[in-house]
Amino acid sequence: MAADATAFEVGDYVVYPKHGVGRVIELQNEEIAGMQLELYVLRFEKERMTLRVPTNKVESIGMRKLSSDKTLKEAMETLKGKPRVKRTMWSRRAQEYEAKINSGEIVLIAEVTRDLFRPEDQPEQSYSERQIFEAASSRLARELAAMEKTDEPTALAKILDVLKEHAPQYYESAEEA
Repeated sequence: MAADATAFEVGDYVVYPKHGVGRVIELQNEEIAGMQLELYVLRFEKERMTLRVPTNKVESIGMRKLSSDKTLKEAMETLKGKPRVKRTMWSRRAQEYEAKINSGEIVLIAEVTRDLFRPEDQPEQSYSERQIFEAASSRLARELAAMEKTDEPTALAKILDVLKEHAPQYYESAEEA
């Protein structure tokens, strides 16, 4: 019964933790190293990449269906929250951010997006901060787009609107303190 819960159909959008949102384009049976394997063939349009995932490895990899509406709502609420920036070395924070992005958990990705967002009137981000912010916001936008049946730029604009609306209050209070 547990195997049926993670079964994906051709055409389904899925989240592969290290690559983001992809689409199941085919279910294949192949013989590899003398073993018969059933494989999901995933297509990631943005990266122009095709990935074959053995059906028996889906759970251990962490591949999942798109988030529920409740989880999406939680992620969007996370974007409205106060940015949390630890005072640790950038290299340590960068590793933590990358781990959150690669977890595939939409709420953790929203945290990274929120924490690295900078309004236009704030100091410039470093190149690596901007890269991680773009990776997180793009990953979040792709899942939002798949769920709302829209495109990535539209979803990204929606995310940035939420950030722009809620971020200024946190930056203004920091400057006055």
